[in-house]
Amino acid sequence: MAIRQLKGHAVEKVWGQREIPAIYGDAGSTAEPIGEIWFADDAAPDLLVKRLFTSEKLSIQVHPNDDHARASGHRCGKEEAWYVLAAHPGATIGAGFARELSDEDLRAAALDGSIEELMVWHPVSPGDFFYVPAGTVHAIGAGLSVLEIQQNVDLTYRLYDYGRPRPLQLDESIAAAVAGPFVHRPVHAIGPARDVLIAAPKFTIERLVGAADHHVAAGSAEPVWLMPTAPGCTSGETALAAGTVWLADAAVGITIAAGGEMLVARGPARQA
Repeated sequence: MAIRQLKGHAVEKVWGQREIPAIYGDAGSTAEPIGEIWFADDAAPDLLVKRLFTSEKLSIQVHPNDDHARASGHRCGKEEAWYVLAAHPGATIGAGFARELSDEDLRAAALDGSIEELMVWHPVSPGDFFYVPAGTVHAIGAGLSVLEIQQNVDLTYRLYDYGRPRPLQLDESIAAAVAGPFVHRPVHAIGPARDVLIAAPKFTIERLVGAADHHVAAGSAEPVWLMPTAPGCTSGETALAAGTVWLADAAVGITIAAGGEMLVARGPARQA
């Protein structure tokens, strides 16, 4: 294979957008707006890549860690990371609280709606990055286009949903939550055109920029996800359009023109 493009699967959401990039199809032809494009592959089950489009705030929610998830019959927990691609003026992402909350405080705030005011809403702009460990109470705000890299499981517990008629999972949320301040992780430069956005046990994410040539190591047991986020990315004779997602199972050369950009994600390292 070496490198191949992953097919995107559109998911309708009431909080999605009608105007999405043409590369993903026509959201005007669907019953509901498009909220997510999923890029998954059976040959690389560790990670799931999504493109999110929001016109409303998503629910205030939390994802369990591996231990909590497996105790309830799921294959793994859910850690995720977000890279902001586009943001309307004033757009925010909610993550963490200004102070530590007890389980009792968290339950009461979810029930009376004050959780929305207790959460810290971070102003965001294109290029901002959030690593969201399992247990982080969070909510993606309105007016955003976000690239999400996550553990490959569909597992969300809702604490609060602004009065929408969807079920909440208060007990599960409170058991999974680490209700305290959110900590931004520093970005580490490993070259003049290459940064490590996060190196965590569940995944590592790098950012490559141009003008530069890059070598990306990969193997059949440790594939990498290639996510061009700006025009000007190629691999050999293959143009990698912004907004597409690719999977590589062998080392690959990437050329990025001036102004181009790509994220590269890896799953957990395999034990020898």
